[in-house]
Amino acid sequence: MQLTKYKALTFDVYGTLIDWETGMVNGLKPLTDKVSQSLSRDDILEAHAFHESSTQSQTPAKTYSQLLATVYKRLAEEWDVPVDWAECLAYGKSVQDWPAFEDSAGALQYLKRYFKLVVLSNVDNASFAHSNQKLQVDFDAVYTAEDIGSYKPSQRNFEYMLANLKRLHIEKGDILHTAESMFHDHAPANICGLDNCWIYRRHDKEGFGATMHPGDMPSYGVMFKSMADLVKAHQAELESA
Repeated sequence: MQLTKYKALTFDVYGTLIDWETGMVNGLKPLTDKVSQSLSRDDILEAHAFHESSTQSQTPAKTYSQLLATVYKRLAEEWDVPVDWAECLAYGKSVQDWPAFEDSAGALQYLKRYFKLVVLSNVDNASFAHSNQKLQVDFDAVYTAEDIGSYKPSQRNFEYMLANLKRLHIEKGDILHTAESMFHDHAPANICGLDNCWIYRRHDKEGFGATMHPGDMPSYGVMFKSMADLVKAHQAELESA
Protein backbone atom coordinates (compact mmCIF):
# COMPACT_ATOMS: atom_id res chain seq x y z
CA MET A 1 0.00 0.00 0.00
CA GLN A 2 1.37 3.39 -1.03
CA LEU A 3 0.65 6.02 1.62
CA THR A 4 1.48 8.95 -0.63
CA LYS A 5 -1.42 8.20 -3.00
CA TYR A 6 -4.03 9.31 -0.43
CA LYS A 7 -5.36 12.82 0.04
CA ALA A 8 -6.97 12.35 3.46
CA LEU A 9 -6.39 10.36 6.62
CA THR A 10 -9.53 9.74 8.65
CA PHE A 11 -8.87 8.93 12.29
CA ASP A 12 -10.43 7.15 15.15
CA VAL A 13 -9.20 9.13 18.16
CA TYR A 14 -9.65 7.13 21.35
CA GLY A 15 -7.30 4.19 21.34
CA THR A 16 -5.43 5.51 18.29
CA LEU A 17 -4.37 9.05 19.23
CA ILE A 18 -5.60 9.31 22.82
CA ASP A 19 -4.59 6.63 25.33
CA TRP A 20 -8.13 5.92 26.43
CA GLU A 21 -7.25 2.67 28.23
CA THR A 22 -4.97 4.52 30.65
CA GLY A 23 -7.60 7.25 30.92
CA MET A 24 -10.32 4.73 31.71
CA VAL A 25 -8.30 2.83 34.31
CA ASN A 26 -7.31 6.08 36.05
CA GLY A 27 -10.83 7.48 35.86
CA LEU A 28 -12.33 4.31 37.32
CA LYS A 29 -10.03 4.21 40.36
CA PRO A 30 -12.65 5.69 42.74
CA LEU A 31 -14.74 2.63 41.84
CA THR A 32 -12.13 -0.11 41.42
CA ASP A 33 -10.43 0.81 44.71
CA LYS A 34 -13.65 -0.28 46.45
CA VAL A 35 -14.02 -3.61 44.63
CA SER A 36 -13.44 -6.63 46.89
CA GLN A 37 -12.40 -9.00 44.10
CA SER A 38 -9.05 -8.84 42.33
CA LEU A 39 -9.31 -7.10 38.95
CA SER A 40 -6.53 -6.99 36.38
CA ARG A 41 -6.19 -4.05 34.01
CA ASP A 42 -7.70 -6.13 31.21
CA ASP A 43 -10.55 -7.32 33.47
CA ILE A 44 -11.48 -3.67 33.95
CA LEU A 45 -11.14 -2.79 30.27
CA GLU A 46 -13.08 -5.80 29.02
CA ALA A 47 -15.98 -5.14 31.42
CA HIS A 48 -15.97 -1.51 30.32
CA ALA A 49 -16.01 -2.57 26.66
CA PHE A 50 -19.10 -4.72 27.20
CA HIS A 51 -21.13 -2.05 28.98
CA GLU A 52 -19.98 0.73 26.66
CA SER A 53 -20.85 -1.21 23.52
CA SER A 54 -24.24 -2.37 24.80
CA THR A 55 -25.17 1.14 25.95
CA GLN A 56 -24.10 2.63 22.62
CA SER A 57 -26.28 0.19 20.68
CA GLN A 58 -29.29 0.60 22.97
CA THR A 59 -29.20 4.38 23.44
CA PRO A 60 -27.34 5.75 20.39
CA ALA A 61 -28.55 9.33 20.90
CA LYS A 62 -26.95 9.55 24.34
CA THR A 63 -23.84 11.75 24.33
CA TYR A 64 -20.57 10.05 25.20
CA SER A 65 -20.17 11.81 28.55
CA GLN A 66 -23.70 10.73 29.53
CA LEU A 67 -23.01 7.24 28.23
CA LEU A 68 -19.86 6.90 30.33
CA ALA A 69 -21.85 7.84 33.42
CA THR A 70 -24.21 4.97 32.67
CA VAL A 71 -21.26 2.62 32.08
CA TYR A 72 -19.88 3.57 35.51
CA LYS A 73 -23.23 2.72 37.09
CA ARG A 74 -23.38 -0.66 35.32
CA LEU A 75 -19.82 -1.48 36.39
CA ALA A 76 -20.60 -0.57 40.00
CA GLU A 77 -23.57 -2.95 39.92
CA GLU A 78 -21.49 -5.73 38.36
CA TRP A 79 -18.78 -5.34 40.98
CA ASP A 80 -21.29 -4.84 43.85
CA VAL A 81 -20.11 -1.39 44.87
CA PRO A 82 -22.60 1.32 45.94
CA VAL A 83 -22.11 4.63 44.10
CA ASP A 84 -24.08 7.84 43.77
CA TRP A 85 -24.99 9.52 40.49
CA ALA A 86 -22.59 12.41 41.09
CA GLU A 87 -19.71 9.93 41.02
CA CYS A 88 -21.04 8.46 37.77
CA LEU A 89 -21.26 11.93 36.21
CA ALA A 90 -17.70 12.70 37.31
CA TYR A 91 -16.48 9.68 35.37
CA GLY A 92 -18.49 10.87 32.36
CA LYS A 93 -16.43 14.07 32.38
CA SER A 94 -13.11 12.25 32.73
CA VAL A 95 -12.42 12.18 28.98
CA GLN A 96 -10.91 15.65 29.34
CA ASP A 97 -8.15 14.07 31.45
CA TRP A 98 -7.37 11.13 29.16
CA PRO A 99 -3.77 11.52 27.90
CA ALA A 100 -2.56 11.58 24.33
CA PHE A 101 -0.04 8.96 23.25
CA GLU A 102 3.42 10.53 23.27
CA ASP A 103 3.82 10.34 19.49
CA SER A 104 0.35 11.58 18.49
CA ALA A 105 0.81 15.35 18.40
CA GLY A 106 4.12 15.29 16.55
CA ALA A 107 2.89 12.73 14.03
CA LEU A 108 -0.26 14.71 13.31
CA GLN A 109 1.69 17.93 12.84
CA TYR A 110 3.92 16.18 10.31
CA LEU A 111 1.03 14.48 8.47
CA LYS A 112 -0.90 17.76 8.27
CA ARG A 113 1.70 18.92 5.75
CA TYR A 114 0.71 16.17 3.32
CA PHE A 115 -2.90 15.15 4.03
CA LYS A 116 -6.29 16.43 5.03
CA LEU A 117 -6.81 15.18 8.57
CA VAL A 118 -10.32 14.11 9.60
CA VAL A 119 -11.84 12.77 12.84
CA LEU A 120 -14.56 10.13 12.99
CA SER A 121 -15.04 9.47 16.68
CA ASN A 122 -17.46 7.97 19.19
CA VAL A 123 -17.36 11.07 21.37
CA ASP A 124 -19.25 14.26 22.15
CA ASN A 125 -18.02 17.60 20.91
CA ALA A 126 -17.21 19.09 24.31
CA SER A 127 -15.08 16.10 25.33
CA PHE A 128 -13.27 16.09 22.00
CA ALA A 129 -12.40 19.77 22.38
CA HIS A 130 -10.31 18.87 25.43
CA SER A 131 -8.61 16.01 23.59
CA ASN A 132 -7.93 18.21 20.58
CA GLN A 133 -5.90 20.56 22.77
CA LYS A 134 -3.62 17.63 23.62
CA LEU A 135 -3.31 16.63 19.95
CA GLN A 136 -2.17 20.15 18.97
CA VAL A 137 -3.43 20.14 15.39
CA ASP A 138 -6.33 21.71 13.51
CA PHE A 139 -8.32 18.91 11.90
CA ASP A 140 -9.93 19.64 8.55
CA ALA A 141 -13.21 18.06 9.63
CA VAL A 142 -14.52 16.53 12.86
CA TYR A 143 -17.45 14.09 12.83
CA THR A 144 -18.58 12.91 16.25
CA ALA A 145 -21.20 10.47 17.46
CA GLU A 146 -23.02 13.48 18.89
CA ASP A 147 -23.20 15.01 15.39
CA ILE A 148 -24.41 11.80 13.79
CA GLY A 149 -26.75 10.38 16.43
CA SER A 150 -25.19 6.91 16.42
CA TYR A 151 -21.98 5.16 17.40
CA LYS A 152 -19.46 3.19 15.42
CA PRO A 153 -19.47 0.41 14.28
CA SER A 154 -22.74 1.63 12.75
CA GLN A 155 -22.45 2.14 9.01
CA ARG A 156 -24.40 5.40 9.50
CA ASN A 157 -21.28 7.01 10.91
CA PHE A 158 -19.16 6.07 7.92
CA GLU A 159 -21.87 7.06 5.44
CA TYR A 160 -22.17 10.45 7.17
CA MET A 161 -18.43 10.99 6.96
CA LEU A 162 -18.18 9.95 3.32
CA ALA A 163 -21.12 12.15 2.28
CA ASN A 164 -19.64 15.19 3.98
CA LEU A 165 -16.12 14.56 2.70
CA LYS A 166 -17.48 14.33 -0.84
CA ARG A 167 -18.70 17.90 -0.42
CA LEU A 168 -15.09 18.78 0.43
CA HIS A 169 -14.03 17.12 -2.86
CA ILE A 170 -12.57 14.08 -1.11
CA GLU A 171 -13.74 10.81 -2.65
CA LYS A 172 -13.70 7.37 -1.00
CA GLY A 173 -10.62 6.34 -2.96
CA ASP A 174 -8.73 9.36 -1.61
CA ILE A 175 -9.15 8.20 2.00
CA LEU A 176 -7.06 5.98 4.27
CA HIS A 177 -9.03 5.19 7.45
CA THR A 178 -6.52 5.02 10.28
CA ALA A 179 -7.52 3.38 13.56
CA GLU A 180 -6.73 0.93 16.34
CA SER A 181 -10.11 -0.70 16.94
CA MET A 182 -10.96 -3.73 14.82
CA PHE A 183 -14.50 -3.68 16.22
CA HIS A 184 -15.36 0.01 15.88
CA ASP A 185 -13.40 0.90 12.76
CA HIS A 186 -11.81 -1.79 10.64
CA ALA A 187 -14.85 -4.07 10.42
CA PRO A 188 -17.18 -1.27 9.21
CA ALA A 189 -14.41 0.16 6.99
CA ASN A 190 -14.26 -3.24 5.26
CA ILE A 191 -18.03 -3.22 4.75
CA CYS A 192 -18.08 0.22 3.14
CA GLY A 193 -14.98 -0.39 1.02
CA LEU A 194 -12.57 2.03 2.68
CA ASP A 195 -8.83 1.43 2.54
CA ASN A 196 -7.59 1.09 6.09
CA CYS A 197 -4.47 1.35 8.21
CA TRP A 198 -4.22 -0.45 11.56
CA ILE A 199 -2.40 1.43 14.30
CA TYR A 200 -1.82 -1.58 16.53
CA ARG A 201 -1.25 0.12 19.87
CA ARG A 202 -1.93 -3.12 21.76
CA HIS A 203 0.70 -5.10 19.83
CA ASP A 204 2.45 -6.12 23.07
CA LYS A 205 -0.76 -7.16 24.84
CA GLU A 206 -3.26 -9.96 24.46
CA GLY A 207 -6.93 -9.48 23.66
CA PHE A 208 -8.79 -6.37 22.58
CA GLY A 209 -8.76 -4.32 25.79
CA ALA A 210 -11.38 -1.60 25.84
CA THR A 211 -13.05 -2.75 22.61
CA MET A 212 -15.26 -5.73 21.91
CA HIS A 213 -13.96 -8.76 20.02
CA PRO A 214 -14.72 -8.11 16.34
CA GLY A 215 -15.58 -11.73 15.55
CA ASP A 216 -13.91 -12.65 12.28
CA MET A 217 -10.81 -10.48 12.06
CA PRO A 218 -11.25 -7.65 9.54
CA SER A 219 -8.67 -7.14 6.82
CA TYR A 220 -6.39 -4.14 6.65
CA GLY A 221 -4.09 -2.71 4.03
CA VAL A 222 -1.14 -1.86 6.25
CA MET A 223 -0.26 -2.05 9.95
CA PHE A 224 1.97 0.08 12.16
CA LYS A 225 2.58 -0.26 15.88
CA SER A 226 2.50 3.50 16.43
CA MET A 227 1.80 6.81 14.75
CA ALA A 228 5.56 7.41 14.74
CA ASP A 229 6.00 4.30 12.60
CA LEU A 230 3.38 5.58 10.17
CA VAL A 231 5.33 8.81 9.81
CA LYS A 232 8.58 6.91 9.22
CA ALA A 233 6.95 4.86 6.47
CA HIS A 234 5.65 8.00 4.78
CA GLN A 235 9.06 9.63 4.97
CA ALA A 236 10.67 6.52 3.47
CA GLU A 237 8.24 6.66 0.54
CA LEU A 238 9.11 10.29 -0.12
CA GLU A 239 12.82 9.55 0.00
CA SER A 240 12.50 6.67 -2.45
CA ALA A 241 10.29 8.56 -4.91
